[in-house]
Amino acid sequence: MAIDYTRRTPRPGAAPAAPATPPAAPAAPVNLSKISLTKAAPSVNLTKGAGQQGVMRVNLNWSQGGGSQKSGFFARLAAAGSSVDLDLGCLYELADGRKGVVQALGNAFGSLHGPPFIQLDGDDRTGNTAGGENMHIDLAQPQLFRRILIFAMIYEGAPNWAAVDGVVTLFPTSGPQVEVRLDSPVDGARICAIALLNNTGSGIDVTREVRYITGSQRDLDNAYSWGLQWAAGRKS
Repeated sequence: MAIDYTRRTPRPGAAPAAPATPPAAPAAPVNLSKISLTKAAPSVNLTKGAGQQGVMRVNLNWSQGGGSQKSGFFARLAAAGSSVDLDLGCLYELADGRKGVVQALGNAFGSLHGPPFIQLDGDDRTGNTAGGENMHIDLAQPQLFRRILIFAMIYEGAPNWAAVDGVVTLFPTSGPQVEVRLDSPVDGARICAIALLNNTGSGIDVTREVRYITGSQRDLDNAYSWGLQWAAGRKS
């Protein structure tokens, strides 16, 4: 026998039935292994409550597509027959007042075993290295540092940051990874100040910068009042 479902009419004087409350949507999972610095949340303390730090790796890379092939900036440039050399570097100031730069230009690769306790692995000139470019900072004695400014520079090729889709990730030995994306592009600028590490006396703070600089390292220096003397250089 067929059964028809119809709307029920409440009895006189009976309160209408309350509509069923939909179940609450489950909270989005929190990724405790990675922190993304944004305009809304631009800073994090690397060492406070994270335990003793060691050698932190800083990685500059670009979006990866399917398989092992590059995607994003370098894939589009390769298709267009263009080439770009995107470099990772930093300005540093130690607690004793010594200042300098770590970068491939001028073979200023730094050292982990003595001042500045910062070392660049090498120079990926093609963008084909799956691991990107890496720099290491020894934070075992954070009191040795006053500040470090991590930057990326387009050494050769069109300064088209809108196509880069780059990301810098800090891998501390204790605590979550810290990610800074190279968004808010300013095409025509050759340098992007990415993140500033400051010794606050109670640890090392990382602050998102993502500030594009038109000009050279000298202009980057001036923008942050670093006070270095600059001379023309090139890669060997």
